[in-house]
Amino acid sequence: MLCCVLSGLGKLGLVGPDDPRYAFIARAMLQTGDWVTPRLYGQPWFEKPVLYYWAAAAAFRFFGVTEFAARLPCALAALLATLAIAWAALRAYGRDSAVLVMLFLPTSIAIIAFARAATPDMLFSALLAACAAVAFATLEKPRASVILQIAFGSFLGAATLAKGPAAVILAAGAVFLWALVSRQWRAVLQLMKPASVISFFVVALPWYILCAVRNPEFLRIFILEHNFARYLTPVFQHPQPFWFFGVVILAATIPWTGLLIPLAIAARRSYVARSWPDSPALFFACWAAFPMLFFSFSESKLPGYILPAVPPLAFLLAADARRYLAHDAHAGAAANPPIARWAIPSAGIARWWILLTVCPFFILPLASGYWLRQLPIESDVTRSLGMPWLLAFTLSGGALAAVLALARHARAALISEAVLMTMLVLSVNARVLPQLDPYLSVRAAARETPLEALRAPGLSVFELNRAWHYGFNFYLDRDLPEWTPETQRPVWTWTNAAGAASLDRRGVHYYVVRHVTSQAWLVCIDP
Repeated sequence: MLCCVLSGLGKLGLVGPDDPRYAFIARAMLQTGDWVTPRLYGQPWFEKPVLYYWAAAAAFRFFGVTEFAARLPCALAALLATLAIAWAALRAYGRDSAVLVMLFLPTSIAIIAFARAATPDMLFSALLAACAAVAFATLEKPRASVILQIAFGSFLGAATLAKGPAAVILAAGAVFLWALVSRQWRAVLQLMKPASVISFFVVALPWYILCAVRNPEFLRIFILEHNFARYLTPVFQHPQPFWFFGVVILAATIPWTGLLIPLAIAARRSYVARSWPDSPALFFACWAAFPMLFFSFSESKLPGYILPAVPPLAFLLAADARRYLAHDAHAGAAANPPIARWAIPSAGIARWWILLTVCPFFILPLASGYWLRQLPIESDVTRSLGMPWLLAFTLSGGALAAVLALARHARAALISEAVLMTMLVLSVNARVLPQLDPYLSVRAAARETPLEALRAPGLSVFELNRAWHYGFNFYLDRDLPEWTPETQRPVWTWTNAAGAASLDRRGVHYYVVRHVTSQAWLVCIDP
C-alpha cells in the first residue's frame, strides 16, 4: 500500500497545466505569508478553495520546494482514503474485507495516478471517503457518540475547503439516495446533530468569510463562475457525452475492473431477494453511484470529477470478494454475518471472476506501448525503457495469477495481482519516469536555462502549449510573457520545434541556445 501511493513522488516533474499552477500558488502563500488569498502570478486566483495550498505550502516549508513536497498531501490523502474505507469494511464485514480494501484501493489506477497529482482532487475524495466511513459508523447506532458527530462535520468541512460546495452536494445527495432506497428517513437525522453542524461550520466557514471580506469579488468568481457556470454550461470547454464517466470508472478501477461484473450480478440477485435495504453495501453503493450520476449531467466533464466514487466502490468490491472467497473455501453462507445477505453464487465461481481481474495485465502493456509511441520519435523510449522485459514481466505475472485462480487459490491470486501491480509501480518509478521526464515535464528544460537568460528582463515564451507555459512559470518562479514579433529588443525565448518553424516563416532572425527536446528550444532572437 505504501509503495503504490508514496514511492516515486519526485521522479517526474510537474506535468499538465494544473500541477504547476497549484504548486505556484502554494509556494506564493509560503513566500508572502498571506494564507487567505490564493494568488497566481501576484493576482487573486479563486478557481479552488484553499486546503491544498495550505497543505502543499506546509510541505514546502518542511521539505523544500520540490515535486515530492507538492505531491505529498495527495499521497497522504490516498492513505487516508484507504484507511477510512478499510475501517468501514472492518466494521461492516470483518477483517477479510478490510484487508481486501487495502489490496484493491491503493493499487487501483485512479488512486495511483491522483496520489501523484499536485491538485485538490485526491484530498477532496479522501475527505469524502472519511466522511462516508464516519457516516456509516454513525448510522449503525441508534445514538451516535459526540466524537463521531464531530468527526463527520469536520471531515465534511475539510472537504468543502478542498473543493467547495460540491462536498456538501455529493455527501447530501448520497445520503438522500440511500434514505430514498432504504426508506430509512429518520436515520438521516443522526447526521444532522448540532455537534456535526457546528463542527462543519467551524472548519469550513472561517476561511470563506475572511476571503470574501478581503476580496469582494471572491463569491461571484468562485461560486458563480467556477461552480455553477462550470456545471451548467460548457464555458470551460470540457464537453463529454453522458456516458463518459461509465468508461472512466472502468479505467479508474484497473486492475480490478473485472470484479465489477460479479458485483453487478450479486447486486441484481440481492435486489430480487430483497436482502439489500439493511446492507452496508447499499450505503456505500449510494456514495459510489451519486457522484457518477450527478456529474454525468454536468456540461463540463473531467476524469477527476468522479474520483470520490472510487473509494466506496472499493468497499463494494471487497465486500463482494469476501463472500466469493468464503464460499469458494467451503466456508458456506453460515460464515457470513447477518448484515451481509447478498446471494452466494455456485461453488468454484471465484476461479472465474479472478480470471477477469487478470485481463488488464495483458492489456496494460499493449495500451502503454501505444501511448509511448505517441511521444516524439527522438525520445526512442520504447527501446531505452526495456519494454520487452517489462512486457514479459507483466504477462508472466498475469499468467501466474490466472494459474493460481484456476487451481482454486483465489486469495493467493488476488494477493499476487496486488504485488504485481506494486512491482509495476516501482519499476515505472525507477526506469520509465526518469526517461519520460524531459518529454512530459518542463523540469529538465528549466534546469538548462542559462544564468544570463534568467537575469535578462526579456525572457519569454513563444507558441508553447499552456501546460509547458505554466511549467516554465513554476520552475523559473515568474510569469513569463508571450513574445510577439512587435518586441524590438533582443530576447531569450523558450519555444518548441513548431514555434521555431513559425519564426522562420516570419523571417525572424534567431539562434538556438539550448535544444533539450523538440518541445523545448531556448532561442535568442536578434533585434
